[in-house]
Amino acid sequence: MQAVVLAAGKGTRLRPLTESKPKGMVEVDGKPILTHCFDQLVELGAEKLVVVVGYKKEVIISHYDDEYRGVPITYSHQREQKGLAHALLTVEDHVDEDFMLMLGDNIFNANLSDVVKRQREDRADAAFLVEEVEWDEASRYGVCVTNDYGEITEVIEKPEEAPSNLVMTGFYTFTPAIFYACHLVQPSNRGEYEISEAIDLLIRSGRTIDAIRIDGWRMDIGYPEDREEAERRLQSE
Repeated sequence: MQAVVLAAGKGTRLRPLTESKPKGMVEVDGKPILTHCFDQLVELGAEKLVVVVGYKKEVIISHYDDEYRGVPITYSHQREQKGLAHALLTVEDHVDEDFMLMLGDNIFNANLSDVVKRQREDRADAAFLVEEVEWDEASRYGVCVTNDYGEITEVIEKPEEAPSNLVMTGFYTFTPAIFYACHLVQPSNRGEYEISEAIDLLIRSGRTIDAIRIDGWRMDIGYPEDREEAERRLQSE
């Protein structure tokens, strides 16, 4: 299975850590966030890494070059940050099979293999790692609504009133059908091409998307204090 990592962001909320390097190169527990991501994807069986770069892309490319632990790396340039669906379309020509998608600003210590296993079972067209958060925090995320079978029936990006406290975590598996859906996405009120809209298009077309609940933890490294908390958790393992 191939793996896509989205790492084009500027990480403005992490400044001054990101003044001279992109968000994915900020170190957590002695190594860049992207190294944590790559290690996990390689261990999950990634046969190819496709990395979406943008802000200060040369720092990432010079650090990793064209392979990591024997797995080839292909880079795709997102020239403008217009949302996750827009970022995903930049890799369309490089992905021709089911693939893992990881947001390159997350640290995971969780059951990622359960998501990959579900995709390989051919039961679902996609599978997402999801977690429950406090109700008053849910509106900060892509919120998932599920049915009695654990299938995702709707995804709403940062709703004013969340219908659920189950949210996407930043690790997914997809078939290439997601690219067709991304082409149909229109800009949101934020002016971005949201992956949640592409996912909803998949659902409305009859595709099955399974929600795999997190067993463990993950940290979205958005602020310096998130980096500190992730380091504390990793060092206590």
